[in-house]
Amino acid sequence: MDTFSGMRLFTEVVDGGSFSAAARRLGMAPSSVARGIGALEDELGVRLLNRTTRKLGMTEAGRLFHERSKRILVEVDDARLSVTQLEAEPRGTLRLSMPVVFGRLHVAPALPEFLASYPRVQIDLSLTDTFVDLVEEGVDLAIRIGELQDSSLIARRLATNTRVICGSPGYFERAGMPTAPQDLSRHDCLVYKRQSNRAVWRLRDQERTYEIEVRGSLWANNADALHTAALAGVGLAILPTWMVGPDVRRGALQVAFAGYQVSPSALDASIYAVFPYARHLSPKVRALVDFLVKRFTPRPSWEIDGA
Repeated sequence: MDTFSGMRLFTEVVDGGSFSAAARRLGMAPSSVARGIGALEDELGVRLLNRTTRKLGMTEAGRLFHERSKRILVEVDDARLSVTQLEAEPRGTLRLSMPVVFGRLHVAPALPEFLASYPRVQIDLSLTDTFVDLVEEGVDLAIRIGELQDSSLIARRLATNTRVICGSPGYFERAGMPTAPQDLSRHDCLVYKRQSNRAVWRLRDQERTYEIEVRGSLWANNADALHTAALAGVGLAILPTWMVGPDVRRGALQVAFAGYQVSPSALDASIYAVFPYARHLSPKVRALVDFLVKRFTPRPSWEIDGA
């Protein structure tokens, strides 16, 4: 008997508590199991089990061998399963969560193509801007924008979350195009409302970071509302390119401060696909993550040249 087979046989005996229990599980005769354990002990040169008429007990060497054998067997089984799952057909219901606007603009329109490629997958889609505990709520995959707080999740980067200062052509015709960060203090700036009543916009060039306190006629806790107001010519807004890229290309919005990085912060860093840690990533989740990566990298369709 080879050592690996001996490890598996010994583990079955210990976990089952007897030769007969291991024999039933493995489809062997109890006498064959006993001979196999004896052969393993002879090979190792140590006694692994203390045999009595009532029960089996592990020796110190047996406890050590059992602990290491279990670990090795789990790794071997994991390796085998991970390889076989690469070829497994994605199937079943996939619970997917993502921010409302990003999901509506960029993921929901792509799902028909994904579902056509994987007809045995069903998507249970939740569009929400509230934080979702993936494990507690049974979510398979989520799209998150910005800094990731939960280190227990696995993340795969989809795209950079680039932000720009933009306004409508009508607004710039009326108020002028700002050219220096200090010019923002005289513009109507549409502010994303946070806990503070003070709004500071940050711009960075190659030499320094500028922090400008701004004021405006509209504060909102929803980027969609600021987007609508910017399109209507109310003022300037800091918005992500994934939201305004098409508007810039068709001329409905124009970008100011193209030579600056806008609001550089870890909170705005990237867009990720995140999923709970699991020993094996299910084929359906793997398929959707790979699909999104292919769709959004190396450069997503919404990016603006020079931004």
